[in-house]
Amino acid sequence: MRAALRKLFSRKTIGKDAVAGLVLGVEAVPDGLAAGLLAGINPLAGLYAYLFGMVGATFLTSSTFMAVQATGAMALIVSDSDLQSRADPDRALYTLAIMTGIVMIIAGLLGGGRLVRFVPTAVMTGFLTAVGVNIILGQLSNFTGFDSKGTNRLTKLFDLLLHVPQWSLASVTVGLLVIGLIYLFRFTPVGSLGLVIAVVLGSGLAVLLNIWLATPVLLLDDIVEVPRGLPAPVLPNIVDVPFLLLPAFSLAFVGVIQGAAVSASLPTPDGKPADTSRDFIGQGAGNIAAGFFQGMPVGGSMSGSSLIVAAGARTRLVFIIAGAVMALVILVASDLVGFVAMPALAGLLIVIGIGAIKPSRVYSVIKSGPLPTAIMAVTFGLTLVIPLQFAVLVGVGLGIILFVAQQSNRVRVRQVHVLEGGRIRESEPVPTIPAGAVVILQPYGSLFFASAPIFEHQLPVVSRESEGAVVIIRLRGTDQIGLSLIEVLRRYAHDLNDADASLKLVISEKLVLDQIESSGFAAELGEGNVYRSTEWIGETVRQAYSDALEEQRRRR
Repeated sequence: MRAALRKLFSRKTIGKDAVAGLVLGVEAVPDGLAAGLLAGINPLAGLYAYLFGMVGATFLTSSTFMAVQATGAMALIVSDSDLQSRADPDRALYTLAIMTGIVMIIAGLLGGGRLVRFVPTAVMTGFLTAVGVNIILGQLSNFTGFDSKGTNRLTKLFDLLLHVPQWSLASVTVGLLVIGLIYLFRFTPVGSLGLVIAVVLGSGLAVLLNIWLATPVLLLDDIVEVPRGLPAPVLPNIVDVPFLLLPAFSLAFVGVIQGAAVSASLPTPDGKPADTSRDFIGQGAGNIAAGFFQGMPVGGSMSGSSLIVAAGARTRLVFIIAGAVMALVILVASDLVGFVAMPALAGLLIVIGIGAIKPSRVYSVIKSGPLPTAIMAVTFGLTLVIPLQFAVLVGVGLGIILFVAQQSNRVRVRQVHVLEGGRIRESEPVPTIPAGAVVILQPYGSLFFASAPIFEHQLPVVSRESEGAVVIIRLRGTDQIGLSLIEVLRRYAHDLNDADASLKLVISEKLVLDQIESSGFAAELGEGNVYRSTEWIGETVRQAYSDALEEQRRRR
């Protein structure tokens, strides 16, 4: 414990951590408000989530520099969760954050980090690209000052475009100023603090325009009272738990995926790979802390994490310093926070949404083939038109379909030739089983129900000319086989039997042998036609080959 504290408060690192913490703490104030705005809730819930979620996860994540904050994708899921239908929407939000945290912790304790690799790139690319578009579409009303109507973000966009004359010129001016300043500051030494400066300058312009113009620009103070102090802890509402189960699982899924991306992208001081399961636990603790202190759900943030690394952070102390800076702003400058202009926050979020769209990733998926491209497109389209918690589940289903399709298409059948001297080589299988031949076939790939038709299609044809042939199928490396594959083998054996030929199997795994025997197929093949491989590679298939030749000699 003392060693850990000495490491945190080392003179060699504390200066760098202080600077990085100051940058993150100041930048997190407008970012947190923007996240709350994006979620369609009290923007202060986003601010509190940034503060307490970040500090709550500090010492529990495996990734030293993982900033646990509200993310755009998670904010959109909150927005689509219909919290306004609950008796106490604010309490439902805090309950949702706590439930998300509990799901994440359970997933981490069960080693859920291993499951991340099963999410296909095509699904995540389609989902995250649509999230970027949704962020942009979701802020157009605040950006233009026109409250558009519609059942989803696309219909609201059409309504917005039909009412261009009703847009607020002052709001659009403020939003465009913020967007322009953010991009301008990227080319200056100001760096990430340019986000804060742009929002401050845009809000200052909004205050001036409100003095001069009859149509005011909406400020944060106009929609919510900014308290002078930190929030008091609250307890979850048990009544809302059944209603919030699906959003909580969706939030946890998106949070752990984004957190895994952060873990894989950022260095650790010791150079060792991050433990994604432990990162789940840290994110879960951050969510519970955020929920208890009136914040929205949080997850691993790539932008916040990259910011502190770029600013020179050295230890986890950076998050404590950032939290202290945020708390100081809330306590001392709460009146100033109330002057933040909503079009300024909308401009900031539009920039974030544009940054979430990665054309290079989309192009790489398109190059990978028509099936991944189709799945990416479907995920993208669904994420735009249906609530995100359902889009996440559909994406998971599409990922499973993609995995099954890819695995089934990877099955290949090769012909094995046993040469004089015991040497073995492979080639493409013969198209038709010749009469009196001994043909050894070796399938490669995952043999399961979806690959059964492909495997059957690749088997050499059995015809009338196949009389007296023996086919040996070598199932080496196949650790299990389903009933669909057994039926394929059974039909092939019957075809061979009708042509007065026979089938032998060479099996390496006991589980496969048990499945063949329990299905009754081993008995159908007859005694001596099912071989169990030994530890010596090639020994059993040579024995089966020798037995086949001997059987043919006896038949002659």
